[in-house]
Amino acid sequence: CISSYREFADDVLPRIRANNYNTVQLMAVMEHSYYASFGYHVTNFFAVSSRSGTPEDLKYLIDKAHSLGLRVLMDVVHSHASNNVTDGLNGFEVGQSSQESYFHTGDRGYHKLWDSRIFNYSNWEVLRFLLSNLRWWLEEFKFDGFRFDGVTSMLYHHHGINMAFTGDYHEYFSEATDVDAVVYLMLANYLIHKILPDATVIAEDVSGMPGLGRPVSEGGIGFDYRLAMA
Repeated sequence: CISSYREFADDVLPRIRANNYNTVQLMAVMEHSYYASFGYHVTNFFAVSSRSGTPEDLKYLIDKAHSLGLRVLMDVVHSHASNNVTDGLNGFEVGQSSQESYFHTGDRGYHKLWDSRIFNYSNWEVLRFLLSNLRWWLEEFKFDGFRFDGVTSMLYHHHGINMAFTGDYHEYFSEATDVDAVVYLMLANYLIHKILPDATVIAEDVSGMPGLGRPVSEGGIGFDYRLAMA
């Protein structure tokens, strides 16, 4: 059982290197309220989860990985947020119009399967918040890239729920497509590769969205790889 960032760095990373792996992906790094969510109900996007140690401990882990020739990717959750009001962002929309809110108002603002809030990617402040969050993790902790969680949920207003994607274009390019979220992902990938040209960015997507792995300069969304989890 691994109980801390430092324990993982000292006891596990050498074994990973010895088995000829070249990359580790860390999940549940961002502070989250609900342990059983595996770190996906994020309450503080600019905080390291205190369950496993301090920010300095996480930096020690990443520095140790780099010294062993290992790249470190972070499982980043920008597809939704914890619905907690006391220790999360939920409630920022109170008294605001939908356009001004961090989250969509009404039913659109809640993910019914995940019991969490959905970001309003058309809000400039949300874009600034999330993009600055990516930059902070790259520059402050020296991550080598990200695995974006729940990209399918971001791409479509229906979040991919009860959808059996067959490859027909109308499934990807229609009124069901969340254009604001697509634009955010394009901006995110452009920024990441601008800051760190050799970054690795992976999209968790089960839909097969065309262009997901093409560069932004070619009109794609800009991811390097697609991870299809079903």
